[in-house]
Amino acid sequence: MSTDSVSPFRIHATDAELEDLKRRLRATRWPEHETVDDWSQGIPLAYVQEIASYWAETYDWRAREARLNAFPQFHTEIDGCAIHFVHVRSPHEDALPLLITHGWPGSIVEFQEVIGPLSDPTAHGGAARDAFHVVCPSLPGYGFSGKPSATGWDGRRIADAWGVLMQRLGYSRYVAQGGDWGALVTTCIGHQDPKHCAAIHLNMPMVPPDPETKDDLTPAEQASRAAMLEHRRWGTGYSKQQSTRPQTLGYGLVDSPAGQAAWILEKFWAWTDCDGHPENALTRDQLLDNVMLYWLPGTGASSARLYWESFRKPPRDPVQVPVGCSIFPKEILYTSRRWAEKHFGSLLYWNELERGGHFAAFEQPAIFVDELRNCFRPLR
Repeated sequence: MSTDSVSPFRIHATDAELEDLKRRLRATRWPEHETVDDWSQGIPLAYVQEIASYWAETYDWRAREARLNAFPQFHTEIDGCAIHFVHVRSPHEDALPLLITHGWPGSIVEFQEVIGPLSDPTAHGGAARDAFHVVCPSLPGYGFSGKPSATGWDGRRIADAWGVLMQRLGYSRYVAQGGDWGALVTTCIGHQDPKHCAAIHLNMPMVPPDPETKDDLTPAEQASRAAMLEHRRWGTGYSKQQSTRPQTLGYGLVDSPAGQAAWILEKFWAWTDCDGHPENALTRDQLLDNVMLYWLPGTGASSARLYWESFRKPPRDPVQVPVGCSIFPKEILYTSRRWAEKHFGSLLYWNELERGGHFAAFEQPAIFVDELRNCFRPLR
């Protein structure tokens, strides 16, 4: 295909791949039981064994695969890398193009429940004026996008690629949204593509504390600082490994489905609004759908490599377009409105929610949809 062509794509695991998955799960060599009765040493043995048994004996990938393939998907090559993306055009022709980017350990699976209401609001109790043409790409090295074969694919380069993608799809004006790595990429878009990107929305704005407020912190800002310190102390081991030795980590994750599931599901326990158990926030099938988008394409190393790329020279460029922020209470790190106002040149929208965590669209799809509608409504 030509370098600027767009080809239809469908997710399809072979029977051999599914049988191999089951064989590996059944043959897992397990570690001993943790020496505590909570998650403080990591994801408990009993829960991972329960997940592995369900995954091998009950989980129906063919049904889940069909749900994912209900959305039109495509491949295109940008800057030498194959990019997989969902593209759902709204039936409302004056819809606003919207680019949504996931992070780690997420995937396009996060957006299954929001794509319909965003693209066709009148079919979901909404108004035509809030319609979006929705584009959800898989990050390079994630899901069914290609795995970069050379260095350089950091947040800035991905942002440039996403700008190319939107132009290739015929969208000369669009808005962008993201959380986790998607927030970093979207923030880069806000700096790098102000000619075409009208505004951005973040559900994890990466805004550091304003040093000028250090002696006058509000209670919420004090809690934010404490959460940052706690996360730095106890919650960043995965990040240190992925940003320094992603290749070493990849051997275990690509070889062991139980290992890949444990590596991801522990973060869903830590980062969702789940009251102590990830399945209070999401169903077991939803959790495994997301894990499958790492297991099937074998992205244990390539997804982790984004940390190695991006932590070396984190972008700190000013955002040139209006910014909207939705602050969910169980987010890993969160900021205050005055810090955000100081950091961003133009704060378009701000809202603090009562429930939800890091995977906002996945955990609270109806709230997420309302947040995007409210944020971007003034731009129509």
